[in-house]
Amino acid sequence: MKINETRPYVPWDLVGSFMTDAFIAAGVPEEDAKICADVLMESDRRGIESHGCNRFKPIYIDRINQGILNPVTKLEIIRDTPTTVVADAHDGMGMVASHRVMEMLIDKASKYGMAMGAIKNSSHYGIAGYWAMMASKRGMLGITGTNARPSIAPTFGVENMLGTNPLTFAFPTDEEFPFVLDCATSITQRGKIEFFAKNGMDTPAGMVIGRDGKAKTDSKQILTDLTSGQAALAPLGGIGEELAGYKGYGYATVVEILSAALTGSLFMKDLTNKDENGNKRPYHLGHFFIVINPEFFMGEETFRKTAGSILRQLRASEKAPGEERIYTAGEKEYLVWLDRKDKGVPMGKAVQDEFIAVRDMYGLDYHFPFE
Repeated sequence: MKINETRPYVPWDLVGSFMTDAFIAAGVPEEDAKICADVLMESDRRGIESHGCNRFKPIYIDRINQGILNPVTKLEIIRDTPTTVVADAHDGMGMVASHRVMEMLIDKASKYGMAMGAIKNSSHYGIAGYWAMMASKRGMLGITGTNARPSIAPTFGVENMLGTNPLTFAFPTDEEFPFVLDCATSITQRGKIEFFAKNGMDTPAGMVIGRDGKAKTDSKQILTDLTSGQAALAPLGGIGEELAGYKGYGYATVVEILSAALTGSLFMKDLTNKDENGNKRPYHLGHFFIVINPEFFMGEETFRKTAGSILRQLRASEKAPGEERIYTAGEKEYLVWLDRKDKGVPMGKAVQDEFIAVRDMYGLDYHFPFE
């Protein structure tokens, strides 16, 4: 996999320290701030820039300052059994709430083999793969999903009804990296379009549908239209049934139900950040998490070996003409990390400006190499 990068790299320790200190300045407790910074950096480590430093200011810092995201996460455990937990994040940091619940579930699965949890009244929890990989790093299987503000239109529809609703899996293997399938149930997600817009790029045709049923490509206009309801993301598979868009629509609905129904919380159109008077309010998102301990089946070693063998056989299968190689889920992200681990975070002009703005806002004593 060839990686051509023209943006300047910023050292990981500098990025991590700055975001941590900025979160603290915004009112987030120190240990929570470290978690939030690490989740964002993990996204950039894996090359998923739609959920990394790109979102630090607009999704977290700005929302805290707008009063629609509580910097102090007062997690309330509503129900707790040997294998389940339900929590209320009270509109605190979704990343912090998710970290606490995943630690509980991993502990439960260590004792009982499986555990499932759900959170209500939460906020954006960052890259979904982070939570699934918390389990895989402990030799367990992790599964998670979250609902989000409406953006996907149902098959044969043009109204944004469902969130991008990722359904994410991470499995340990006997290789250097786990199997990680972390993707939205739409063709693309809002964060990717934000990335396109910040870098002056059009959104490829077919990813977004307008109210007139036609594809939209102007990234900046799409962001406006998604908010106003004049555009919607196409589900995974695309518009209509020709390329099986109903499958992505179905999986998005599965995630919506599990994220909301397990906690009896809000869903779809009620997840917007505006009240009936048009005033901004918290998003009240829901998440779910599943942890499975392979030791309670045929053992962790057997699982790792079998999973690794499956992946190696897939990569060794016959390639299409002109293609260099076949990848398995999580491999490209691992290769990005190998390329970036000693270089740092590649940072474009828009994110550079956001870092400077946050630094100046809080009067933090930092100087960045791109200045």
